[in-house]
Amino acid sequence: MVAGAGPAPVHQTTHQPALGTAALLSLSNVEVLYAEVILALKGVSMQIPRGGCVTLLGANGAGKSTTLKAISGVIDSEDGRVSGGAISFDGRPIHGHDSATTVRAGLVHVMEGRRVLPHMTVEQNLIIGGHMFPSTAAMRRALDAVYQAIPRLAELRKRVAGYLSGGEQQMLVIGRAIMAEPRLMLIDEPSLGLAPRMIEEVFAVLHRLRDQGLALLIVEQNTRVALDIADYGYVMESGRIVLEGRAEELRANEDVREFYLGLDREGGRKSFREVKHYRRRKRWLG
Repeated sequence: MVAGAGPAPVHQTTHQPALGTAALLSLSNVEVLYAEVILALKGVSMQIPRGGCVTLLGANGAGKSTTLKAISGVIDSEDGRVSGGAISFDGRPIHGHDSATTVRAGLVHVMEGRRVLPHMTVEQNLIIGGHMFPSTAAMRRALDAVYQAIPRLAELRKRVAGYLSGGEQQMLVIGRAIMAEPRLMLIDEPSLGLAPRMIEEVFAVLHRLRDQGLALLIVEQNTRVALDIADYGYVMESGRIVLEGRAEELRANEDVREFYLGLDREGGRKSFREVKHYRRRKRWLG
């Protein structure tokens, strides 16, 4: 490290699972091609440990949502495909599988945009998420588990989903994902468009799920709340992982503080203009 260059960069190449536990999900040099022309992901490698919480950070267009879609199999419905590398879940390859297969394996994807069924009630939305249950009794047990994890949904169970607030709809799509009894949940931009109070409530739900042992991979532009819940984080730029580390390391890293948290070295808030024109040091990409 050059003297006076600031704190050492977080390691970039080891790709160890958070907290040293065995990986539940592993991506190795994954590439994604759209329309056989656009290379959207360029050698992405990352790991999600069993019961761990990992966040994927980066600006718009960095490739974060594409990464989740490649993992869940949704990419195939968007004229994209995993063109290189490998994705494994619980030790088995899943790249090339459709989304229904990944759900049955225990991996669910909560997509950006709070995609509720607006003309159905909260409980009807949840029941659709548990369509695979073999009996009504099993369905009811799953519903009870969702209501216990997210008590607000129990209060709203008869409310039409289209009339819920944005935060309530976000809780609903998370609850619907829980109905599939996953071991890993991929969540894309859970705070998008929400008021600060609702962001706190949604992330309180995610904290409870994490504490119950559900593994989480969260794509989020609100870096503060993401690093507060996560054990480990990756930073993406232009389809590549450019930085990774434990959450506390990323919070303390000077480059992350300046570019993603908008803070200067003294902890003061940087102006939008300063952040917009900030350029990360070349040593990141070395």
